[in-house]
Amino acid sequence: MADILITHSYLLKFDPKQFKAQQPYPPLATLFGSAVLLNENHSLVFHDMMFADKANEIEKIITENKPKHFVIYDDGFNYLTKMCLTNMRDAAFEMASIAKKYGCKVIVSSSDSTDHSHDYLNSNFDFVIVGEAEQTLKELINALDNNLVDYTAINGLRFKLNNEIIETTKRENLKDLDLLPMPAWQLLDIKPYKTAWLKSKGFFSINIATTRGCPYKCNWCAKPIYGNRYNSRSPQNVVNELLFLKAHFGFDHIWFCDDIFGLKPNWVTEFANLIEQNNLKIKYKIQSRVDLLLEESLASNTKETQIEALARSGCDEVWVGAESGSQKILDAMDKGTKIEQIAKATQLMKQHHIKPCFFLQFGYLNETYDDIKLTLKMLFELMPHDIGISVSYPLPGTKFYNIVKEQMKGKTNWTDSDELAIMFNATYPADFYRKLQRFVHYKFRQKQAFLALKNTGSIAKGTSLFYRFPQTLLAEWSIKKYVN
Repeated sequence: MADILITHSYLLKFDPKQFKAQQPYPPLATLFGSAVLLNENHSLVFHDMMFADKANEIEKIITENKPKHFVIYDDGFNYLTKMCLTNMRDAAFEMASIAKKYGCKVIVSSSDSTDHSHDYLNSNFDFVIVGEAEQTLKELINALDNNLVDYTAINGLRFKLNNEIIETTKRENLKDLDLLPMPAWQLLDIKPYKTAWLKSKGFFSINIATTRGCPYKCNWCAKPIYGNRYNSRSPQNVVNELLFLKAHFGFDHIWFCDDIFGLKPNWVTEFANLIEQNNLKIKYKIQSRVDLLLEESLASNTKETQIEALARSGCDEVWVGAESGSQKILDAMDKGTKIEQIAKATQLMKQHHIKPCFFLQFGYLNETYDDIKLTLKMLFELMPHDIGISVSYPLPGTKFYNIVKEQMKGKTNWTDSDELAIMFNATYPADFYRKLQRFVHYKFRQKQAFLALKNTGSIAKGTSLFYRFPQTLLAEWSIKKYVN
C-alpha cells in the first residue's frame, strides 16, 4: 500500500534505435521528484518503466499498491524525453487510463504534456505540471491530501475546471540547486542498467545533472521545463554525489547530462580541484559549446582554458552542437558560434586528449546543397571522434516552430528517436535526408578506418575500410540523384 505511485513514460523497447544500442540511463528527474516527496514523509512507490515490455504492466503495480495519486514524472534531463516521441505519449495515455480506472488522481510532468496539455487533460490526466516540477508536485500532493478543491494558488499548474483549462501563475525556477535532496538512488534497481551497459559497451555509465536550463537562444531548441534560465549546483555538491555513487554503484563512466556543462565562471576549475583533492579517478562525457570551451578561467591564480580544466578533471568526451559548416546556417539558427571556433576547439581538445564529438543538423530553413557540402568539408577536415546526425525538428515554443507551423499538417512529432521525418517544407524530401545521414555515417567511418590503418597498420581496420567502400559509393550516388 502506498499513497503515491511515481513512474515515467519512457519505455526503452518503444524506441528501436535506443533499444538496439542498449545504453540506458536511469530516469534522473523522476528520482529527484521522488526524493522531494520522501522528504515530506509521503508513502511512495517508485516504479521504473524503462525495461517494461508494455505500458499496461503498470496495472499490476497499481493493484498491488492501491495508490491515491499516480504521477508520471518524465526525465527532463534526457534529450530523448525532450523529443516528445509519440510512442511514449501513447504509453503515458494508456497508463493514465489504467490509473483512472482504479480511482487515482493522475498527474504528469513532461515536455510533451507542457506542449500538448489540452490532449493530456482530455485523456484521463487531472493535472499537468508546467516548468520545474518538484515544488509544484509537493504542494499539489499536500493539497490533495488535505482535500483542498481550489488549486489556483499552486504555481506551475494546468487543470480543467468546468470544461475550461485553467493555468496558474508561472513557477519560478529554484536558484540554489544545493537545496534539493540527492536523487532517490536508493529506490532504483541499478542491476538491469549495469547489465545492459556491460554487455553492449564493456563498461558501466551513469548519469548526473549539475545544472538546469540553458541561457543560449538557438532558435530550434525547445526548453519547456527550465526555459532560458541557467542554475548550477556547487562543485562540492556534485562531488558529494559522485562519492556516493562510486561507493554504492561502482560506475566506470559518467554522462553529465546538462544542456551546457560548467557555464558558471570558474566552475570547472573548482570542480577539477575537488576531483584531485578527493583522489577521484573518473571518466566522463559532457555537452558544451565551442565558444565556451575556448574561454579562460581565473581561479586560485591559475589561468587555464576550460578545456585544460576539463582534461584535469577526467573529461573523456565533449559533444558540441557544431550543427553546420555553413556560417549562413549557424547565423540563421541564432547559434552564436563561428566556424573558426569549431575548428579551434576541436584542435585544442585533441591536444589535451579529449575526444571531440559533433552534433550535426541537416535540413534547416533555406539550407542548400552547397551548405551541406560545407558541413561535409568541415567534418572530414576536422574528423571528430564521433558524430550524431539529425534533421531539423520543429518543437512548440521555438522560433523555428513558429516559422514553419503553417506548413505542418497532421504530423507534429516523431514516433521514435530514429524517425528523421521532415515535417515542414525543407529543400529536399525526407528520403533525401535519410540517405544523406547514411552516406555521412559511412563516409565518416571509412575515413576513421583509413586514419587508424595509417597510424597503426591494423589489418582489422584495413578490412573495415574496404568493407565500407562500396557502401559509401552507393550512398553517395543515391543522394546525388536528388541533387542532380
